This record gives sequence, structure tokens and C-alpha cells, in this order.
Amino acid sequence: MVSPGCTSDVGYRLNNNPQSEETMRPFDVPTRDDVSEQNQQIFDDLKSKVGFVPNIYATYAYSEHAPARYLTFANGKTSLNNKEKEVINLVTSQVNGCSYCLAAHTAIGKMNGFTEEQTVELRQGRSPFSEKLDALAKLAKSITENRGKISDEVLANFFNTGYTKENLVDVILNIGDKTTTNLLHNVTDIPVDFPEAPEFAETAS
Repeated sequence: MVSPGCTSDVGYRLNNNPQSEETMRPFDVPTRDDVSEQNQQIFDDLKSKVGFVPNIYATYAYSEHAPARYLTFANGKTSLNNKEKEVINLVTSQVNGCSYCLAAHTAIGKMNGFTEEQTVELRQGRSPFSEKLDALAKLAKSITENRGKISDEVLANFFNTGYTKENLVDVILNIGDKTTTNLLHNVTDIPVDFPEAPEFAETAS
């Protein structure tokens, strides 16, 4: 079994200017033929459930064990519902600057009942259409931006809208899950295979 992408580190040449458009990251998206038998089964399962193998999941398959390990973590049971998970995914991906996850979770968020305008609001760490989701969005943004060192006010606001300590732990796990994928894409910069997320002008918090 050859290494996915077959791109050697030796072939990775950086220009002196790190912002140069000519700089290319040495990562191709692994295909089914590139990966191990174990990961081929995961690819087949993803294709049967999602309709295709998203590039970011394929990229996890550079590692023999990462796809199974990550998917077990990401698909674990939680006290949060699907909408709440997408609030966290959108906020975290915005803070971490992950274009791939913003595109994916804008699409998934709309599948779970948010409008595109609402996904943009959530990315800003606010939810004017729901007091409870607003508290969740503000908490997720503060945890991600401040590495968990949040204010008493943000935490009290979260609990005052009806969330519990169990919910808090699950929010932190969700942020960790999404941050992992954010970092993977930010490092590899593999192509985004979801419709691009809308842009918006950042405003002060």
C-alpha cells in the first residue's frame, strides 16, 4: 500500500514569501485505492450514508487509525440536539478560520432547519432568533477564542437559559471535535467540496 497522494516531503518547495499563491501544500485527497482495507470500509460506509466521501474525511485516512478514531468521537452520544451541535460547529469553525468546515456546516445547518442568514448570525456568535441558542453561541465563541478561560457572565448566561453542567461538558467536547477538523483543514488546505459559505463583514464582539 503506497502512501496516499504519493507526495514526498522532498517535493514540497516553499517560496520565501509564505503568502505566495505559488505555494502549494503537499496533500492530495486520498482515493479509495490509496487507503488501507479498514479505511476503504469506512469510505464505503460514508458513501452509503452521505452519498460521497467528503474530502476532509478522506484526508483523515492519511493515518491508518484516524478515521475510525475520529468518527467514533464525533458520532458519540451527546445531550445536545442536532441544531445545538450545528451552532457550535459554525461558531467554532468561524473562530478557527476553517473555510472547509464553514462550507460544510452551513449546508448541514440548513438541513437542520436554519436559514442561510441564521447560519451567518451564528458564525458571529449570536442568535437573535433564539435566546437559548444565543447563550450557546456566545459560550462556544468565548470558549474557543479564550481557550476555555471564559467570564462568569458568559457561563451564568448559559446556565440561566436552561442548560446544565452535562450540556456544558458536551459543548466542550463538541468544540474539541470540531477544532480537530478545523486544524486538519487549515494545515492541509485540501479542496472544499461543499458550496462556499457566504462571506460577511466581521463586527466587534
